Amino acid sequence: MSTYSATDERGAGWLVFAGTVLGIAGIFNVIDGIMALSKSSFYVAGARYIFSDLRTWGWIVLILGILQILAAFAILGRAQWARWFGIVIAGLGAIGQFGFMQAYPFWSITIIAICIFVIYGLAVYGGREPAR
Repeated sequence: MSTYSATDERGAGWLVFAGTVLGIAGIFNVIDGIMALSKSSFYVAGARYIFSDLRTWGWIVLILGILQILAAFAILGRAQWARWFGIVIAGLGAIGQFGFMQAYPFWSITIIAICIFVIYGLAVYGGREPAR
């Protein structure tokens, strides 16, 4: 007999959702970073950045993407520390995309929205599993 309630089942779904979407956002950020490092003509020409240049932001987004993928694997592996790591990395990913927004504004807004959904899923439904 299972001790899970309907709320626990919904929470489990949100954890899978958050882990999966964080992994997808990480893959998108890795691709973004690689494109910024290798073929900057893809992005808006003449964009001005608050901090440094497109190559620097390419490295930042690439590293954040790798960290997001690692966090996604940890979340899907049900590691308890991964919940907080995922929240922090999703927040940093949103901030990183905010700084990268000059290069590709609509794409950055999309990734920021994805990161906010991940933070919601992990913050609201990322608690400990009940004892069996």
